[in-house]
Amino acid sequence: MMENVEQSLVSIDVIALRFGNPEPGHLRFAVAQRQAEPYTGQRALPGVLLGAGERLQDAARRAVTTKLGFPDEAILATGQLAVFDEPNRDPRGPTLSVAMWAVISPAEMPTGDIRPEWVSWEKPGHLAFDHNRIVADTRPIFADTLLWRDESFTRALSGPSFPASYALAVAAELSGERPDAGNLNRTLKVLPGLERTDERVRVSATGRPSVVWRWTEND
Repeated sequence: MMENVEQSLVSIDVIALRFGNPEPGHLRFAVAQRQAEPYTGQRALPGVLLGAGERLQDAARRAVTTKLGFPDEAILATGQLAVFDEPNRDPRGPTLSVAMWAVISPAEMPTGDIRPEWVSWEKPGHLAFDHNRIVADTRPIFADTLLWRDESFTRALSGPSFPASYALAVAAELSGERPDAGNLNRTLKVLPGLERTDERVRVSATGRPSVVWRWTEND
Protein backbone atom coordinates (compact mmCIF):
# COMPACT_ATOMS: atom_id res chain seq x y z
CA MET A 1 0.00 0.00 0.00
CA MET A 2 1.28 3.45 -0.93
CA GLU A 3 1.74 5.75 2.06
CA ASN A 4 0.04 9.13 1.79
CA VAL A 5 2.71 11.80 1.97
CA GLU A 6 1.91 15.50 2.11
CA GLN A 7 3.35 17.19 -0.95
CA SER A 8 5.72 20.11 -0.54
CA LEU A 9 5.14 23.29 -2.50
CA VAL A 10 8.15 24.84 -4.21
CA SER A 11 8.93 28.50 -3.68
CA ILE A 12 11.45 30.50 -5.69
CA ASP A 13 13.28 33.06 -3.54
CA VAL A 14 15.61 35.46 -5.29
CA ILE A 15 18.69 37.37 -4.20
CA ALA A 16 18.48 40.26 -6.67
CA LEU A 17 21.65 42.33 -6.59
CA ARG A 18 23.33 45.22 -8.30
CA PHE A 19 26.38 47.42 -7.85
CA GLY A 20 26.58 51.19 -7.48
CA ASN A 21 22.90 52.09 -7.20
CA PRO A 22 21.65 53.39 -4.81
CA GLU A 23 25.05 53.47 -3.06
CA PRO A 24 28.03 54.22 -5.33
CA GLY A 25 30.85 51.76 -4.77
CA HIS A 26 28.71 49.19 -2.96
CA LEU A 27 27.05 45.90 -3.88
CA ARG A 28 23.53 45.51 -2.47
CA PHE A 29 20.59 43.10 -2.76
CA ALA A 30 16.88 43.88 -2.66
CA VAL A 31 14.18 43.12 -0.09
CA ALA A 32 10.62 44.37 -0.01
CA GLN A 33 7.67 44.40 2.38
CA ARG A 34 5.33 41.46 1.94
CA GLN A 35 1.85 42.41 0.79
CA ALA A 36 0.08 39.17 1.83
CA GLU A 37 0.05 36.58 4.58
CA PRO A 38 2.08 35.13 6.06
CA TYR A 39 4.29 37.87 7.47
CA THR A 40 2.36 40.76 5.94
CA GLY A 41 4.39 43.96 6.21
CA GLN A 42 7.65 42.20 7.02
CA ARG A 43 10.71 42.51 4.81
CA ALA A 44 11.60 39.49 2.67
CA LEU A 45 13.45 38.41 -0.42
CA PRO A 46 11.25 38.52 -3.52
CA GLY A 47 9.63 35.12 -3.90
CA VAL A 48 6.83 33.27 -5.68
CA LEU A 49 5.43 29.76 -5.70
CA LEU A 50 6.60 27.78 -8.72
CA GLY A 51 3.81 27.33 -11.25
CA ALA A 52 2.99 24.01 -12.92
CA GLY A 53 5.47 23.51 -15.76
CA GLU A 54 7.21 26.81 -15.02
CA ARG A 55 10.99 26.96 -15.44
CA LEU A 56 13.04 28.13 -12.45
CA GLN A 57 14.53 31.11 -14.26
CA ASP A 58 11.10 32.20 -15.48
CA ALA A 59 9.80 32.07 -11.91
CA ALA A 60 12.82 34.05 -10.69
CA ARG A 61 12.07 36.74 -13.25
CA ARG A 62 8.42 36.75 -12.19
CA ALA A 63 9.46 37.21 -8.56
CA VAL A 64 11.62 40.22 -9.45
CA THR A 65 8.98 41.87 -11.63
CA THR A 66 6.00 41.29 -9.31
CA LYS A 67 7.64 41.69 -5.89
CA LEU A 68 10.26 44.35 -6.66
CA GLY A 69 8.49 46.19 -9.48
CA PHE A 70 11.29 46.05 -12.05
CA PRO A 71 10.49 45.52 -15.74
CA ASP A 72 11.75 42.27 -17.20
CA GLU A 73 14.35 44.08 -19.31
CA ALA A 74 16.02 45.29 -16.08
CA ILE A 75 17.02 41.68 -15.27
CA LEU A 76 20.41 41.11 -16.88
CA ALA A 77 20.90 37.47 -15.87
CA THR A 78 19.60 34.81 -13.48
CA GLY A 79 20.79 31.49 -12.08
CA GLN A 80 20.35 28.91 -9.33
CA LEU A 81 22.05 28.97 -5.93
CA ALA A 82 20.82 26.25 -3.53
CA VAL A 83 17.77 24.40 -2.17
CA PHE A 84 16.46 24.84 1.39
CA ASP A 85 14.25 22.05 2.69
CA GLU A 86 13.54 22.79 6.36
CA PRO A 87 9.98 21.38 6.77
CA ASN A 88 8.84 24.25 9.02
CA ARG A 89 10.32 27.11 7.05
CA ASP A 90 6.85 28.26 5.94
CA PRO A 91 3.85 28.46 8.33
CA ARG A 92 1.54 27.52 5.44
CA GLY A 93 3.01 24.02 5.32
CA PRO A 94 5.93 22.08 3.82
CA THR A 95 7.67 24.25 1.22
CA LEU A 96 10.97 23.75 -0.54
CA SER A 97 12.80 26.94 -1.38
CA VAL A 98 14.95 27.10 -4.50
CA ALA A 99 17.21 30.11 -3.99
CA MET A 100 18.05 31.93 -7.20
CA TRP A 101 20.18 34.92 -8.09
CA ALA A 102 19.37 37.79 -10.41
CA VAL A 103 21.47 40.76 -11.49
CA ILE A 104 19.52 44.00 -11.90
CA SER A 105 20.71 46.79 -14.17
CA PRO A 106 21.83 49.78 -12.06
CA ALA A 107 20.31 52.08 -14.66
CA GLU A 108 16.76 50.77 -14.16
CA MET A 109 14.22 51.93 -11.58
CA PRO A 110 11.16 50.01 -10.34
CA THR A 111 7.79 50.97 -11.77
CA GLY A 112 4.52 51.41 -9.91
CA ASP A 113 4.27 51.80 -6.15
CA ILE A 114 6.84 49.19 -5.09
CA ARG A 115 10.02 50.61 -3.60
CA PRO A 116 12.49 47.85 -2.74
CA GLU A 117 15.09 48.37 -0.05
CA TRP A 118 18.71 47.67 -0.94
CA VAL A 119 20.62 46.05 1.92
CA SER A 120 24.08 44.64 2.61
CA TRP A 121 25.14 41.14 3.54
CA GLU A 122 26.52 42.48 6.81
CA LYS A 123 23.29 44.18 7.90
CA PRO A 124 20.26 42.69 6.13
CA GLY A 125 18.01 43.17 9.16
CA HIS A 126 15.34 40.66 10.16
CA LEU A 127 13.76 38.95 7.16
CA ALA A 128 10.61 36.77 6.97
CA PHE A 129 10.65 32.97 6.63
CA ASP A 130 14.22 31.59 6.64
CA HIS A 131 15.47 34.33 4.36
CA ASN A 132 18.27 35.39 6.73
CA ARG A 133 19.61 31.83 6.52
CA ILE A 134 19.28 31.85 2.72
CA VAL A 135 21.29 35.08 2.56
CA ALA A 136 23.99 33.79 4.91
CA ASP A 137 24.29 30.33 3.37
CA THR A 138 24.45 31.52 -0.24
CA ARG A 139 26.99 34.28 0.33
CA PRO A 140 29.94 31.85 -0.02
CA ILE A 141 28.44 30.58 -3.28
CA PHE A 142 28.54 34.09 -4.70
CA ALA A 143 32.12 34.61 -3.48
CA ASP A 144 33.64 31.20 -4.22
CA THR A 145 31.61 29.76 -7.11
CA LEU A 146 30.05 32.58 -9.12
CA LEU A 147 32.29 35.66 -9.00
CA TRP A 148 35.08 35.38 -11.62
CA ARG A 149 34.05 31.76 -12.34
CA ASP A 150 30.55 32.05 -13.79
CA GLU A 151 30.83 34.26 -16.86
CA SER A 152 27.13 35.14 -17.15
CA PHE A 153 27.03 36.27 -13.51
CA THR A 154 30.32 38.17 -13.63
CA ARG A 155 29.60 39.93 -16.93
CA ALA A 156 26.11 40.95 -15.82
CA LEU A 157 27.39 42.32 -12.52
CA SER A 158 30.43 44.13 -13.92
CA GLY A 159 29.01 45.56 -17.12
CA PRO A 160 31.02 45.82 -20.38
CA SER A 161 33.97 47.45 -18.60
CA PHE A 162 34.93 48.27 -15.04
CA PRO A 163 37.76 49.80 -13.00
CA ALA A 164 39.95 47.55 -10.87
CA SER A 165 38.62 49.28 -7.76
CA TYR A 166 35.17 48.00 -8.71
CA ALA A 167 36.46 44.43 -8.74
CA LEU A 168 38.02 44.91 -5.31
CA ALA A 169 34.80 46.34 -3.88
CA VAL A 170 32.57 43.57 -5.25
CA ALA A 171 34.91 40.82 -4.06
CA ALA A 172 35.07 42.40 -0.60
CA GLU A 173 31.27 42.67 -0.34
CA LEU A 174 30.72 39.03 -1.28
CA SER A 175 33.56 37.48 0.73
CA GLY A 176 33.34 39.74 3.77
CA GLU A 177 37.01 40.72 3.57
CA ARG A 178 39.10 42.85 1.26
CA PRO A 179 41.02 40.66 -1.22
CA ASP A 180 44.70 41.03 -1.93
CA ALA A 181 44.98 43.38 -4.90
CA GLY A 182 47.83 41.43 -6.47
CA ASN A 183 46.03 38.11 -6.28
CA LEU A 184 42.87 39.65 -7.72
CA ASN A 185 44.84 41.20 -10.57
CA ARG A 186 46.27 37.78 -11.42
CA THR A 187 42.76 36.30 -11.37
CA LEU A 188 41.48 38.95 -13.76
CA LYS A 189 44.41 38.44 -16.14
CA VAL A 190 43.49 34.81 -16.83
CA LEU A 191 39.75 35.24 -17.24
CA PRO A 192 38.66 34.31 -20.78
CA GLY A 193 37.29 37.28 -22.67
CA LEU A 194 38.61 39.90 -20.22
CA GLU A 195 41.43 42.27 -21.12
CA ARG A 196 43.30 45.01 -19.31
CA THR A 197 43.16 48.32 -21.14
CA ASP A 198 45.46 51.34 -21.10
CA GLU A 199 42.64 53.46 -19.71
CA ARG A 200 42.53 54.78 -16.16
CA VAL A 201 39.61 56.42 -14.39
CA ARG A 202 39.39 58.27 -11.10
CA VAL A 203 36.69 56.72 -8.93
CA SER A 204 37.25 58.77 -5.78
CA ALA A 205 38.47 62.20 -4.84
CA THR A 206 41.63 60.73 -3.34
CA GLY A 207 43.98 58.02 -4.52
CA ARG A 208 45.38 57.11 -7.91
CA PRO A 209 43.22 56.54 -10.99
CA SER A 210 42.12 52.94 -11.41
CA VAL A 211 43.01 50.63 -14.29
CA VAL A 212 40.04 49.75 -16.52
CA TRP A 213 39.24 46.17 -17.56
CA ARG A 214 37.02 45.40 -20.56
CA TRP A 215 35.16 42.33 -21.76
CA THR A 216 35.68 41.39 -25.38
CA GLU A 217 32.67 40.54 -27.50
CA ASN A 218 31.48 36.94 -27.43
CA ASP A 219 32.12 34.99 -30.60
